[in-house]
Amino acid sequence: QVQLQESGPGLVRPSQTLSLTCTVSGGSITTNYYYWSWIRQPPGKGLEWMGVIAYSGSTYYSESLKSRTSISRDTSKNQFTLQLSSVTPEDTAIYYCKGYGGPIGMDAWGKGTLVTVSS
Repeated sequence: QVQLQESGPGLVRPSQTLSLTCTVSGGSITTNYYYWSWIRQPPGKGLEWMGVIAYSGSTYYSESLKSRTSISRDTSKNQFTLQLSSVTPEDTAIYYCKGYGGPIGMDAWGKGTLVTVSS
């Protein structure tokens, strides 16, 4: 069973870069047709898809966030990372990593981590 766990600082100052890591266990991030994404939920709002890194390493981003977002991976650690630059308090949210796809239709979520942007 694939499991995901987010990690990173819970507090980020405005204008800085938010950086979160998702560690995957029970499966490889390079397995064909698996996709690994970041999704966030601001307080009192719905889920917002931020971007995805495919098993091949290709990345795709939300149009509204692509100028500030970068997703990368470390295959040796079976991790993928989110970086969101120039953050403002509006970026305060619970950030989730998610894995999906593959031959069995995987859909696995991390528990989420709250990131607060405040001075």
